[in-house]
Amino acid sequence: MGTWGIGPFENDMAADFADALDEAAEDEREALVRTTLIRTVQTQGYLESPEGAEAVAAAALVAAQCPGGEPISSSYGPDEALPIFASDLQQLAAEALDRVVAEASELADLWDEAFGGPKWRQTISRLRSVVAPEPEPQEDSLFDL
Repeated sequence: MGTWGIGPFENDMAADFADALDEAAEDEREALVRTTLIRTVQTQGYLESPEGAEAVAAAALVAAQCPGGEPISSSYGPDEALPIFASDLQQLAAEALDRVVAEASELADLWDEAFGGPKWRQTISRLRSVVAPEPEPQEDSLFDL
C-alpha cells in the first residue's frame, strides 16, 4: 500500500475509496460509507490494512460533518458532494476507529513500526473525539447540594 502521510486520505486505499464515492450515485454514497464502517466493526480476527485505511477515510468524512470536525482538504478525498449523514454514523465511526487501533489491526501494526506512528495515532484519536465527544462534566449547582 502506498502511503505518503498520516492524513485519512494520504494513502492509496483511501484515495481509491474516495474515487468509489465519486463514482457512486449521490443517493448511494452514505450507504457506501456505512458499509465500510460496518465491515470494519464486524471484522473478526485480524483487520487487514486496506480495510482499516478505508474505515479511517470513512470516519474522517463523518467527522467532517460534526461540530469541531475538519473539512477534507486533501486532493485525494472525494470531489463529489456528500449527503448529510445520519447521526447514527457517528457512533459507528467511533467503533470503527477503535477497531482500527486495536491490537489485531494491520494498519495499527504498520504505523506502530513507522516513524510517524505516534502522530498517526493522534490523528485517529482526534477523529474519534469529534465523532464521539466525551460528555461535558456536570457542574454542581447550589440546588443540588
